[in-house]
Amino acid sequence: MKIQFDSGLAYQAQAVEAILGVFEGQETTQTTFTVTSKPVFNGRGQGDLLQTAATSEYGIGNRLMLLEDELLDNVRRVQLQNGLKQTSKLDKKALNFTVEMETGTGKTYVYLRSIFELHLRYGFTKFIIVVPSIAIKEGVYKSLQITNTHFKDLYQNIRYDYFIYDSQKREQVRSFATSDYVQIMVINIDAFRKSFSDPEKETKANLIHRADDRLNGQRPIEFIRDTCPIVIIDEPQSVDRTDKAKEAIASLNPLCTLRYSATHADKHQMLYKLDAIDAFEQKLVKQIEVKSLNVQDGHNKAYLKLLSVDNRKSPITATIELDTLQKGGGVKRISKKVKAGADLLEVSGGRDLYDGYIINDIVCTPGSEYIDFTSKPDILKLGQAIGDVDEDERKRLQIRQTIEKHLNKELLLNPMGIKVLSLFFIDRVAHYRSYDAEGHVVPGKYAQWFETEYRAMVAKPKYRSLFGEIDPTAEVSKVHDGYFSADKRKKGDPDSLIRFKDSSGTTAEDESTYNLIMKDKEKLLSFDSKLRFIFSHSALREGWDNPNVFQICTLNETASTLKKRQEIGRGLRLAVNQQGERIQGFTVNTLTVMANESYEAFAAKLQQEIEDDEGIRFGFVEKHLFANIVIAEDGKEPTYLGADKSETLWENLLASGYINDKGKVQDSLKTALKAGSVNLPDTFATHADAITATLRKVAGNNLNIKNADTGQTVALNKQVYLSPEFTALWDRIKHQTTYRVNFTPENLIDTCASKLGEMIVGKTRFESIEAKLHIDRSEIAGTDVKTQTYVYDLRDYTLPDIVTYLQDATNLTRRSVIDILQRSGRLKDFKSNPQKFIEQATAIIQQAMRLALVDGIKYHKIGDGHFYAQELFESAELRGYLNDNMQAVAKCVYEHVVYDSDVEASFALGMEQSEDVKLYAKLPGWFKINTPLGTYNPDWAVLVEQDGKERLYFVVETKGMLLPDALRPVEDGKIKCGRAHFAAMENDVQFTKANGFGEFVGQW
Repeated sequence: MKIQFDSGLAYQAQAVEAILGVFEGQETTQTTFTVTSKPVFNGRGQGDLLQTAATSEYGIGNRLMLLEDELLDNVRRVQLQNGLKQTSKLDKKALNFTVEMETGTGKTYVYLRSIFELHLRYGFTKFIIVVPSIAIKEGVYKSLQITNTHFKDLYQNIRYDYFIYDSQKREQVRSFATSDYVQIMVINIDAFRKSFSDPEKETKANLIHRADDRLNGQRPIEFIRDTCPIVIIDEPQSVDRTDKAKEAIASLNPLCTLRYSATHADKHQMLYKLDAIDAFEQKLVKQIEVKSLNVQDGHNKAYLKLLSVDNRKSPITATIELDTLQKGGGVKRISKKVKAGADLLEVSGGRDLYDGYIINDIVCTPGSEYIDFTSKPDILKLGQAIGDVDEDERKRLQIRQTIEKHLNKELLLNPMGIKVLSLFFIDRVAHYRSYDAEGHVVPGKYAQWFETEYRAMVAKPKYRSLFGEIDPTAEVSKVHDGYFSADKRKKGDPDSLIRFKDSSGTTAEDESTYNLIMKDKEKLLSFDSKLRFIFSHSALREGWDNPNVFQICTLNETASTLKKRQEIGRGLRLAVNQQGERIQGFTVNTLTVMANESYEAFAAKLQQEIEDDEGIRFGFVEKHLFANIVIAEDGKEPTYLGADKSETLWENLLASGYINDKGKVQDSLKTALKAGSVNLPDTFATHADAITATLRKVAGNNLNIKNADTGQTVALNKQVYLSPEFTALWDRIKHQTTYRVNFTPENLIDTCASKLGEMIVGKTRFESIEAKLHIDRSEIAGTDVKTQTYVYDLRDYTLPDIVTYLQDATNLTRRSVIDILQRSGRLKDFKSNPQKFIEQATAIIQQAMRLALVDGIKYHKIGDGHFYAQELFESAELRGYLNDNMQAVAKCVYEHVVYDSDVEASFALGMEQSEDVKLYAKLPGWFKINTPLGTYNPDWAVLVEQDGKERLYFVVETKGMLLPDALRPVEDGKIKCGRAHFAAMENDVQFTKANGFGEFVGQW
């Protein structure tokens, strides 16, 4: 199977044209230079020089004919076309240009294609590709191999050679210099980074900088310098990050330097930008789907995690994560800053699991940060967690989920000729492959778990069709393998065993890893290869990917050390079928990442990395954002809005309050976009559609804000407020009350025990949440969220004192608590999940107690001096949003009714239309009635006048459902208390419930 390449992709052609545009006006020309001739020997030994050849060799180099101002004009024109900030000054002595392309969109293909186009159009012949690592060197060389046929078909008249620079074959540079056709050299920065001008230190320099007898005493670098090569840097953020590396690049004497990456550190004259957001919006890479595992109801141990330490100020502090007791008995995991001496029993809100965890010391030594405790042996290292669920259980479940997701993808994609691959990143090679006492390879725990889970999964009938007559369990060892760096065999012992080891990804031993992965890329894509699950050390961060990686699972001791972009970058490229053709669309191209964190946290970190790496500011308007809007296409070249007008437009958006002084989009712009009423200056009216379309990308589609410029303060309706009728209504309902309750303890115990007998206590469980990431200019967020639950049945914890706990939480006597627990018959469930049992039992008993109080409640008016003054309507502010949650009215004490539901909106409309309703008030939030269940705020106070004579005074609670069984117990209890409160007024005010205005009328 051979990967096919499409020469007609518009975005790649645009990236190539960006480079070509820099040299617009350059004549097709080359330069020649003399290369010192080879010595001729007399045959008596190489040391005996007979003569020197009479003729000289000539080298062929690149030559730049353009003036500095011509280059600058070209660069600015290219940047304007591509919507980039324009360069103000150009240094012809060090021409540096940047192309930014998201991982997986074909940047290697683009710069290789640019080489041929630069030769075709301008005659340039010498090109050097500088890479930062072995992995990328092998990847580039593999790309040159698999595109060889493609480029020869595309450029039939262009002859070219490519090679990897080898310090043991330094004569290669002579051929590079003297060839009159295209030469492409791939070289690692480490091969020429060490250069010393001091002759005494020359032996420490790379061989490329040392005089060489095979080159007649010349240094190989001199041959390269004279060609004035065009230098292409792959992943420059890793290549020239030091001054020494920058000097090394300069030592090549480049005609210009072109930098290609998705994550530039230094953006020298950006010419083309296809960032992460562009790639996702145009579906040029896979959609990302995150599958995370969260522990639910697992608070039965003293959980602690050290997040950070800080010694910048005194005292030294540490930020820890722990479980804290909340009001009502629940437990919440939070982060807290603490210092030495902090008692975590107090910090946790009194959870006795933390008794004895008093911080003794906070150590901030880089690489050895930790905290320890005065009475506990635990030492908590940075990033480490204790008291959490067993990590092996979590990782095994991750492996199981990856296999399941993989097989489901095979059911979908195998019939389409697409082979599915899954990649596991592991932190220690020994966890996948280890050795017995004799040194023979034995599977590590990851390999054992994988095979067990794989056998169980493929035994399911739904996957039978994937294997035909083959027994899938018999070939389990062939479907997975590990790619790791290998130690060299013992010197002089070719039969000695090769051992695999953890490595950084940049050592010579890593060659074995990359040879397998790089050179087998196409083999891996073929159904002829049984291998589908790849285990690799997490050091494999860049330089390798495979288009058919659909699942990535990171198995780490703690959180992943990989950056999110490095992690997903291994599988972002669009998939290929067995004909090597790229398949389009998210239906096929979805990359699932098995994350060690929530999808919200993953999305937030990915967004932050994109902002840091690419300089993208989600939800910000840049001053040059509108520069490349086309305003005319009369001639060959389109006319653009330009940088000056774009900045003028930005200033107008700022003045209109659509953005702040940093360019951040404000709600007012989102509202205006939603309403189609963005206010632009008349001079931009012709281009308003293009401008608003650009703004929509930045503002995003999440426009769920109120449909008004700002919230609106609701004014009093003085005609109603000052009327004697409203005063008469208010005087009847304004008084405050106190209450007493009467209940039987025995009945309470029976009720609590009965409710406990009905509760369901779930075990600790993993909740798997899967969400697709939606990426646009406004944010990265999860959509299409799905959940799945796995029980985690482990009981390696100490049972807490439940009686004391419930006694403190409920204020019941110890005897009553014991009676409730014994009568409930549920104590055996307490052992399954102690903390969950305690939380639910606390909530049930507390609610049963409150409801029992309601049944025997009796209210008494405190006295004439305790009431809600009518003047509070004037001092309290009421706000709402017109047409969203408020409507204009005439009979209310306010000029608008602010409603909480459609039922309330309809009820207000009914009162406005009824001739019998004289006036009414939507009771404000400050009007509260005390109850055992918390404060209660009724909905309406209404004055009804029938036949112009009889007046009826009502307080109305509007609910969509009226039956007590349909209401929540607490809600129904509060309504009962409200009825008892108004009954205590001993006047003619009536309390009622209604599900609409018609129901209310029927109660007159």
